[in-house]
Amino acid sequence: MSSANHLDTLYRQVIMDHYKNPRNRGEVEGDKLKIDMNNPTCGDRIQLQMKVEDGKIADAKFNGEGCSISLSSASMMTQAVKGLPVEEALRMSDLFSDMMLGKDIDTSGLDLGDIEALQGVTKFPARIKCATLAWKAMEQGLNEEENA
Repeated sequence: MSSANHLDTLYRQVIMDHYKNPRNRGEVEGDKLKIDMNNPTCGDRIQLQMKVEDGKIADAKFNGEGCSISLSSASMMTQAVKGLPVEEALRMSDLFSDMMLGKDIDTSGLDLGDIEALQGVTKFPARIKCATLAWKAMEQGLNEEENA
């Protein structure tokens, strides 16, 4: 098995693990931002809930239904942004969007963790919207909060 095939297999395993065992699925208690988004082309739906305190994402959870890419991405995203300052979470979202577009990205100072497993989605343009759905919901919620 070539190292590229081995990496693809590893990435698929990470994606399926997040799909079968989603992190941060459920409801955020108390006051929260609540963003509903869907991808009408494939039926993915997500409700993202975030609690922002002192300029940081104190908690993030999601509910929804959709394909393995969409739900895995939501699981990875909520795991990655919890505890981050809002600006850093938005920077990570920009980097993720660039990664989905196949651009070279500079991740210095950020730990993408399992998110890197989604790089292979760039080979399947129809699935990019699945991968970015939760990230777009986060951006929308944080931008609405900032402008409130």
